[in-house]
Amino acid sequence: MALSYEAVGVDTEGVDNGLRRLAEWVNATFAFNPSRPLLPLGYYANVLPVSPELAIAISTDGVGTKLLVAQRLERYDTVGIDCVAMNANDIICVGARPLSLVDYIAVHHVDPDALAAIAKGLHDGARLADLNIPGGEIAQLREMVHGDHGYPFELVGTCIGTLHPQKLLIGADVAAGDAVIGFPSSGLHSNGYTLARHALLERAGLRLDSHVAELGRTLGEELLEPTVMYVRPAMALIDAGMSVKALLHITGDGLLNLARVAAPMGFVIDRPLPPQPIFALIQRAAQVSDAEMYRTFNMGTGFAVVVPPAEAERCIAIAAQHGQRAQVIGYATPDTQRRIWLPGAGLVGVGKVFQATDAPPPARSAG
Repeated sequence: MALSYEAVGVDTEGVDNGLRRLAEWVNATFAFNPSRPLLPLGYYANVLPVSPELAIAISTDGVGTKLLVAQRLERYDTVGIDCVAMNANDIICVGARPLSLVDYIAVHHVDPDALAAIAKGLHDGARLADLNIPGGEIAQLREMVHGDHGYPFELVGTCIGTLHPQKLLIGADVAAGDAVIGFPSSGLHSNGYTLARHALLERAGLRLDSHVAELGRTLGEELLEPTVMYVRPAMALIDAGMSVKALLHITGDGLLNLARVAAPMGFVIDRPLPPQPIFALIQRAAQVSDAEMYRTFNMGTGFAVVVPPAEAERCIAIAAQHGQRAQVIGYATPDTQRRIWLPGAGLVGVGKVFQATDAPPPARSAG
């Protein structure tokens, strides 16, 4: 039987319904002080105006069930990088420069060595994101935080960044024919681990300490590979005066994240980056379709930038100067349905779902 996110206990439809109920109350707080958020709920970060010249971007995220892999391996020195990356990579998507992050660590009990390892990861992530960590919270919740392996804990961060309020970047001016530049992921990053763990550890019966030939290392080493930090290349593009129209962190929902841009556009990804071997390993074990894989995982693309086609090569060159490989993976097309086309896989995505299609994607146009 094929696995799916729903089959392993992740109720994506329920989450959407829950968010709608939550949003009713959260939206009502927007008028509680003069610094009214500039964006509706649902983008990577929201932005609060402070003065005519300054706005603050804010976002919060955690590491998810990747922590369970760290607990089984009793290795805690990398998940802090993921915590910083999942937040800082979201902050840059509104055109903000990450400034600071505070962390929240809920623990079963205090273990100084484990906490020191977690802190090292936060330190390493902060260095890669060029931000600082001015404070945080450790909560001892013995009755709530527990597990069968290693050191039980939860790790969450909240990040802020700064930008000029007139330079808010949400893809409002994306136009037909604009180029999509894809930046490779390092693997799963911090999404889809519930499905991955069920497929690899339970369905396939693999061990985290087993060497897997197609991965070139142990399964545990692969699954703990940190999320790539895209802050420096993204900021370099903005600092260089590039006509960046959108910055998109490819997280849960995979390439469907492209549909977040404010303009009524779809995207054709006709030259995708190759997925790392871990994705094929999961797909075989879970016996799932390409559609399920592309809606759950990043499938090799961790970040995307939308620029005019004439600036694509310069974008790639600037990214390379900061150690980030990149390539043109597709183009924008006018589409009120905001469809994401993957012609190589025979898929088209709308909303939260990819489905098989024989229809040809829209051709590239210049407006």
